[in-house]
Amino acid sequence: MGWFDAVATRYGCMLQGATEVALTNLDVLGYLEEIPVCAAYELDGQIVKEHFPVTAKLDSAKPVLERLPGWKCDISHVRSLEQLPEAAQQYVRFVEEAVGVRVGSVSVGPSRELLITR
Repeated sequence: MGWFDAVATRYGCMLQGATEVALTNLDVLGYLEEIPVCAAYELDGQIVKEHFPVTAKLDSAKPVLERLPGWKCDISHVRSLEQLPEAAQQYVRFVEEAVGVRVGSVSVGPSRELLITR
């Protein structure tokens, strides 16, 4: 599993006509000082951010990582987005903005009761 890929996810949401996404495994990022996310690709010397490179050139595309602040704590006790640490809330907002659709639910642990629904 790699870091969150905003470009590929935005493309997938566009293809599927998604109006909402679920952000899973937010809890497993809690040990990180900073969280890399793929915010763009470098392809033939150009930064590609808005469109996923679905050509044969994808093999030569290099991810451009942006680093977001981590929250360095356990969030499995959290039951609403407002209770998340500010850095975790920023991560959720980043995903929403990058993907272009609302994050409708966030999981903060492996069991059903650890799913926050907005």
